[in-house]
Amino acid sequence: MSLMKKLIVVLAGLILIVWGMFFFMNRQPQTPEPVDQIPIDEPDTGEIEAPVVADDSTLPIPPLLEDTDPSPDRAEFRIIAQNGIKEFVPGVQTDTMGYNGNYLGPVIRTRRGEDVAINIENRINGEMTTIHWHGLEVGGEDDGGPHSGIQPGETWTPEFTIDQPAATLWYHPHPEYNTGRQVYKGLAGLFIVDDEVSDSLDIPKDYGVNDIPLVIQDKRFREDGSFEYILSGPDIIFGLQGNAIIVNGEIEPYLNVEKGLMRFRILNGSNASIFELRLDNNQSFHQIASDGGFLEEPVEMNRLLLGPSERAEILIDFSDYEDGERVRLANQDWNFMEFVVDGDRENDLSVPVSLAEIDRINPQDASRIREFVFLGMGPSVNINGKQFDIDRIDEVVSLGDTEIWEVSNQTGMGMMGGTIHPFHAHGTQFQILDRDGNPPPANETGWKDSFIVYPGETVRAIATFKKPGVFMYHCHILEHEDAGMMGQFLVE
Repeated sequence: MSLMKKLIVVLAGLILIVWGMFFFMNRQPQTPEPVDQIPIDEPDTGEIEAPVVADDSTLPIPPLLEDTDPSPDRAEFRIIAQNGIKEFVPGVQTDTMGYNGNYLGPVIRTRRGEDVAINIENRINGEMTTIHWHGLEVGGEDDGGPHSGIQPGETWTPEFTIDQPAATLWYHPHPEYNTGRQVYKGLAGLFIVDDEVSDSLDIPKDYGVNDIPLVIQDKRFREDGSFEYILSGPDIIFGLQGNAIIVNGEIEPYLNVEKGLMRFRILNGSNASIFELRLDNNQSFHQIASDGGFLEEPVEMNRLLLGPSERAEILIDFSDYEDGERVRLANQDWNFMEFVVDGDRENDLSVPVSLAEIDRINPQDASRIREFVFLGMGPSVNINGKQFDIDRIDEVVSLGDTEIWEVSNQTGMGMMGGTIHPFHAHGTQFQILDRDGNPPPANETGWKDSFIVYPGETVRAIATFKKPGVFMYHCHILEHEDAGMMGQFLVE
């Protein structure tokens, strides 16, 4: 980048920072407030209020994608990225995008050791797209980053072998400069891996019945119930946050649950919001898995913090409720869906004592420690002082090496406190060693591909790099990623 361009970027960043200061002082530094409490200045789109939903809607369950290969050790799938139209509010049509449908996509379900081929066709009008397999350990040529662009009318067919433990992963687009918009419009879906451990555990496994996916996102709806991806200055600084929360594409849905133990696979699929999930009666639940698979044992909690792109599997016990009793799922004090107990459906499952064995990576095996520093605000966001350049490799890692990555957040500006940044790296899974020298919380002791980093904090994570190729590391606030808060590493 030339000196003049750098000066222009810095100047633009300073202007947006001054603009955003008035908004920032009202923001909670660790978890976001309900969005209707956050002032928004967006004169070009009309005054925004949360839409009014006339009737409760049943939670949609994403279908399982059909495997078209009958052989036992191989699976083949077909995905079409396309434009769509969806009514989030009855009678109001919103332009969307989806995989094999109008919004979101089907669940891809595979097994460890299986060979997988996925045919992805781009039918989006006039836009290049990609599909990134978030959390999947595959080679760089199959990872689906910005190098793997699929032009309109073209098809891309990555092929890989599933070589990791059972987990709830996901897939979404990753085109340069346009990831935030395409995800916001609806391009996202879950990717489930099963293995012998998941088979053996006595936990809810009936998909769509007592094993339920929850793709949680926030949207900024207009009063008429439509939304569009239009960024204001604060959105560029903080990431786009909404005034309503949707689950599996539905506003304020309800779900009939069994009188017993229920399993929920939760994805924070938002562009920028951090969710602090709880039940409105403060009932405790158990987390059994994080991004990359099962924990060693369940962790009891009554609040679950998830940054953008993080996943968690939890067990909620509804055994003590009466038929028809309702429990609400909330983000802090913001209720956004209901569980309705169905007394005609019961199970006698219980929370297991142990889950899976995790091979701990010894820090003494690390061949190198690398530092990654989040810096800047607005259009000047960067990592280690550099903004993304698709023609530049920022780090080179030796195939098979184990490394410690120290990720720190130095975006604070005195009284303004800074911005939380979720860190994500492609092609591998990490184990978090510590946060500012302190052990991570129990629910972060499993496999992680994404983790939030608070202003002023340093998180140390360790990984072994098993797959070759070019991969991304970046902030998973998608507006920050699109603005250049991303780098590339080569494993060779």
